Amino acid sequence: MSGVTIRPMRDADGPTVLALYQAGLDGGDASFEPAAPSWGVFDAGRLAAHRLVAVGPDDAVLGWVAVTAVSSRPVYAGVVEHSLYVDPAARGRGVGRTLLEALIRSTEAAGIWTIQSGVFPENEASLALHRACGFRTVGVRERVGRHAARDNRWRDVVFLERRSPVVG
Repeated sequence: MSGVTIRPMRDADGPTVLALYQAGLDGGDASFEPAAPSWGVFDAGRLAAHRLVAVGPDDAVLGWVAVTAVSSRPVYAGVVEHSLYVDPAARGRGVGRTLLEALIRSTEAAGIWTIQSGVFPENEASLALHRACGFRTVGVRERVGRHAARDNRWRDVVFLERRSPVVG
């Protein structure tokens, strides 16, 4: 994507990262979470080596991607779960794909063999992005949780994963 740079996430990006996270949550199809966490909780829960932001020419954060370990067990050391959020004003311009491709390069360089994620089936743009970047649907977790932001109704989650063709 022209004019967009991917760089490591910095502490100074925290307020914007959390605001973009909250904007995604407010849209109702990003997560079961009702509110973005504090920066301290966000920072402690994501692997520092794989937290990236997309910035425009003015260094304004347009989106972010980050991963969490799925388990502390050594057998799962190469498996992470990711989150990706794009500024609503920057959607449809390739920011998400640029971030996801950068994350794939970053994780593969570190020996991570699987990236996974859960996406609401209604989030068609996210599903299309993931499929375009080599993710496959593993299954659908039906009525896996109630969503307070959506009248407390049960929601399905599409479970996706991308297995690296170069690691493992």
